[in-house]
Amino acid sequence: MKLDQLQHLIAIVEQGSLRAAAKRLDVPQPALTRSIRSLEKELGVDLFARQTTGMSLTAEGRRFQVRASAIVNEARRAKEEIQLVRGDYEGTVSAALSIMPHVGMLPSTLPVFNRTYPKVRLRISENLLPAVESALREGSVDFYLGAAPHQSPSAGLTMQHLCDNTRVVVGRKNHPLLKATHLKELAQADWATTAIDYNAEEDLARLFGNYQLPAPRVMFQARSAMSVLVALAQTDLLAMLPVQWIHNPMTRDLLQAFSLEEKIPAPSIVLVRRVDLPLTPPAEFFCDVLLRNLPTR
Repeated sequence: MKLDQLQHLIAIVEQGSLRAAAKRLDVPQPALTRSIRSLEKELGVDLFARQTTGMSLTAEGRRFQVRASAIVNEARRAKEEIQLVRGDYEGTVSAALSIMPHVGMLPSTLPVFNRTYPKVRLRISENLLPAVESALREGSVDFYLGAAPHQSPSAGLTMQHLCDNTRVVVGRKNHPLLKATHLKELAQADWATTAIDYNAEEDLARLFGNYQLPAPRVMFQARSAMSVLVALAQTDLLAMLPVQWIHNPMTRDLLQAFSLEEKIPAPSIVLVRRVDLPLTPPAEFFCDVLLRNLPTR
C-alpha cells in the first residue's frame, strides 16, 4: 500500500469520478484506474461501486476511506512541519468556526496571523460541530471553535469549554418594533434562524416557551452569517444572535439590538480537536490568537 494510492482514493471520493480526479491530480486516467485496482487487489475488497454517473464508495470503501484520509492528512502535516523547520513553510491551516467566532474573534485574529505566517494558507469554514466531526477525525480540519453541540463529540475528539455567552434579539435599524421591551411584544413578528446544531427553530421556540409564549413564525432559515445579515438588513425579520453581532463594524451600522427585559442564554463556546495528535505550529498559533479574543462577558 502506497501513499499515492491513498491520495488517489481520496481524490476520487472528493471529485466523484475517475475523470475529474485524474484532472485534479494531473494523472492519466488509466494510471489512476490501475492504482485503485491494485489497492483493491491488495485489500481483497471492492472499494468503489462503478456507475455510469460516477463512482461511489462501497461499505468497505467508506470504512477504509476514514483511515486513508487520516493517513494522507497526517503525511501532509508531517511534510509541512519539516518545511517549517527549514524556514520555507507554505502549508495550510484549516479551521471550522461557528457564527460567533466569525463575527467576534476572527477579524482581530487575521492580521496577527498573517504577519506571523505570511505564506500559510488559511482555510476557514463557517460550520457547526456535528457537520465537521468526520473532518476533524480524518485530519482535514485542524480544530473547531464555536457553539457547543447538544451532545458531546464522538470518541477520538476532546472538547474544552472556553466561555459562556449571551444572545440578543436583533433587527434592522429603525425596525418598527424596536421599542419593545418584552418577548411577548415580538411574538407576532416574523423571524430568521441560524443553525445552532440542527434545531435552531426548536431553540427559538424553547426560548418563547420558557415565558409561556407560543413559538414564533420562522420565515427564513440560513446557515451563514452573510445570509442572515442580508435578510435582516433588508426586511423586518428578527433573529436571536450572539451579542458580538452588535459590536462588529460590518453589522453595527445595519443592525440594532432590542433592549429586552428577558435574558437570552447562548450555547457555550468550545474548542474541539483530536485527542491523539498535536496541532501544527501554525494551527496552534492561529488557535491561540483566536482565544485571545474570547468574549470577556
